[in-house]
Amino acid sequence: MISMFNRLKYVCGDHVTVLPFHVWFQHPGLTMFSAGAKIMKSGNERPDDFESSISQAILELESNSDLKSHLRELYITAAKEVDVGGGRKAAVIFVPVPQLRQFQKIQVRLVRELEKKFSGKHVIFIAQRRILPKPTRKTKSKSKQRRPRSRTLTTVHENILEDLVFPSEIVGKRIRIKLDASRAIHVHLDKSQQTNVEHKIDTFSAVYKKLTGKDVHFEFPGGI
Repeated sequence: MISMFNRLKYVCGDHVTVLPFHVWFQHPGLTMFSAGAKIMKSGNERPDDFESSISQAILELESNSDLKSHLRELYITAAKEVDVGGGRKAAVIFVPVPQLRQFQKIQVRLVRELEKKFSGKHVIFIAQRRILPKPTRKTKSKSKQRRPRSRTLTTVHENILEDLVFPSEIVGKRIRIKLDASRAIHVHLDKSQQTNVEHKIDTFSAVYKKLTGKDVHFEFPGGI
């Protein structure tokens, strides 16, 4: 059996990254690559060039900024470039659900530093969640466990919306049904955060549409 240290050395090649034991214990299927020492993907899937560039940027911040102690045990699971219109792109970074709160403690500073490195791109952090299909008559007999509410499509989409607008909070929501029967979600954001996130609301809408297929519009009731 490969020891913990040898396993890391085997996976990462010459670059040895020491991870807390609980990370490997809880996620034995994850693999870390030397080209992306801050990204862990399921199985043997390799990060693409964009994911590697995000991973490298976070690694540099861990090495050369006051975020070092916060980033040491954190890692990402995926990253995607999303076209948000007007020739602009956003960097959507996915993180493990158990680490989301730790990321959010430093997210404002981390986003600021990453946006400097990826000039012209808005950076967004979202927890990597899995949707379980609704049980049918055939599937109910195969599993006695009930589907957790946190794994339903509705809940996952709601959580994505909350992650998307952080550090702003959602204070209200309404659904508008158009004449063609399509739906648009109107989300009211905390007006105290308007100056911090207002310039990103078009990006929020485009990313949410890309991830869920749903239209959403953001508003700040009452102004600031």
